[in-house]
Amino acid sequence: MNHKNILPLFLFFLTLSCQKKSETVPPNVILIITDDQGYGDLGLHNNPNIITPAIDAFARQSIRFNNFHVSPVCAPTRSSLMTGRYSLRTGVRDTYNGGAIMAPSEVTLAEMLKKVNYSTGIFGKWHLGDNYPSRPSDQGFDESLIHLAGGMGQVGDFTNFFKKNTSYFDPVLWHNNKQKAYEGYCSDIFTDNAIEFIESNQNQPFFCYLSFNAPHTPLQVPDKYYQMYKDINPSKDIDPELLPDDGMTEKNDEDARRVYAMVTNIDDNLNKLFQKIEKLGIAENTIVIFMTDNGPQQPRYVAGMRGRKGSVYRGGIRVPFFMRYPSRFKNNQEVDQMTAHIDLLPTLSQLCGAPLPNDRKIDGRSFIPALEGQTLPQRSFFSYWARKFPEMYNNVALQKGDYKLVGKTDFDASLQQFELYNLKEDPFEKINLVDQDEERATSLKTEMDELIFELSNAPNLHHPPRISVGTPFENPVYLNRNDAGGQRGVWNQDELYSYWTVDMEKGLYNIKFKFLEPLPEGGDMMLEMGQSINVKHNPEPDQDVLVWKSVSFAKGPFDFTPFYRKGRNNYFPFWVEIDKID
Repeated sequence: MNHKNILPLFLFFLTLSCQKKSETVPPNVILIITDDQGYGDLGLHNNPNIITPAIDAFARQSIRFNNFHVSPVCAPTRSSLMTGRYSLRTGVRDTYNGGAIMAPSEVTLAEMLKKVNYSTGIFGKWHLGDNYPSRPSDQGFDESLIHLAGGMGQVGDFTNFFKKNTSYFDPVLWHNNKQKAYEGYCSDIFTDNAIEFIESNQNQPFFCYLSFNAPHTPLQVPDKYYQMYKDINPSKDIDPELLPDDGMTEKNDEDARRVYAMVTNIDDNLNKLFQKIEKLGIAENTIVIFMTDNGPQQPRYVAGMRGRKGSVYRGGIRVPFFMRYPSRFKNNQEVDQMTAHIDLLPTLSQLCGAPLPNDRKIDGRSFIPALEGQTLPQRSFFSYWARKFPEMYNNVALQKGDYKLVGKTDFDASLQQFELYNLKEDPFEKINLVDQDEERATSLKTEMDELIFELSNAPNLHHPPRISVGTPFENPVYLNRNDAGGQRGVWNQDELYSYWTVDMEKGLYNIKFKFLEPLPEGGDMMLEMGQSINVKHNPEPDQDVLVWKSVSFAKGPFDFTPFYRKGRNNYFPFWVEIDKID
């Protein structure tokens, strides 16, 4: 062979080899989710009063899913996002009241990707369990920087609760399960640490879950951003038909201003992130997703849809969802087919070459066929929201194709008391067709009944996840109000009955009971554990912390039930620290 021909031939095969290698490199995944940002809280969605240039530009470069659905509230959405399963299957049935702990047996998106050698990190809100074995580090994340419970400064987030109206600033967060003080505003902190994670892992496949707690209440925002909105009318230049039916009060307007300021801060942070991945040269092979977890909490523009957070109407469950993956899909396109949070895990399984769990029911499906011009098969999508468990038939819905059956009625209601909507012809859910199409309504209700029965009998609800106490994986253990069960009102009230469900290891423990207010003197501190009750008299006045030393506990599953009793009044601790010493 002529030596002059060898070099071009060698370069050809080398180039081909490099091309094949690049085609087989798994994509990075950046999943961005905001908290309580509604469909209307973007300039892209015809809101002239909010400033979101970075997200709007990103959306125009992306695949825009115009019919994407989530759960009506945060913890259920996040459990479905992580597992591809309806939240009730995962053990998540509430946002607090002990119902926001995901079963450790669930296989999360992070665990699935770790099996194919992804580095994984979460920055922001987790809200699926604050103790072993349900923390992010127990569920597949190599690095975690989170706040506790469902919101910064809420009662479950006891490290920031007492900061009151400054809880979003200079917070105490949990980095890899250790408390650490940070300086700055929460959304800035989470973004900066996510960027550091991306920089550190740019040379290998990574999964970055940037889960903002904003614009969830409390509506705290740096003054720089508030000043941008302090004088605006959030309803200006919006068709009144697209605003809440009951109008906007001055408080609603002020809440909207603060929410918009928080969203603009997020927009600036995402601009930093988008610029970073461009600068690192990894944008082409990185899947970037932007979405929100449910509709807006407060009344404001939501593109004319009915309902908001907590509602099974579209204003509560239809959210923005934008996905960009330049090396695989063309940008600036739209998908109008129905998709949902349960679809993300099976879709990323396919895109990242990570096998799905095959020992459980995955409710979602890959939406890649829709991106390739195919029509997805018709399927049903179930929505509900009530405290504790689904209520027959209050705030439940089943959507199938263009039709949606809604229950906002009693457990023994007749079919005529349900609502049936054709979403294609009636996207604002105003025209009830239940009398005109009884056959379809009957069929949907039958399916709804079957699904409610199936999900309400999920094994993880019958055997709910427990907090492990006394293990080497977490000691001491802090029990917080978000994960306490019992009465529905266990929040920041003192005089109530509640408990934590735990798996206790045998041993000696020191216990610290922290109360919201100083206790009345002369009462008794009680701790019930199964058939064992420990009692200690408290003769001291004005104490809000009681400490027990060297308490012996047996091994086993218990309802850990502490309360301070004075007369007929019982006071439940704000949090409890349990430290195994032997």
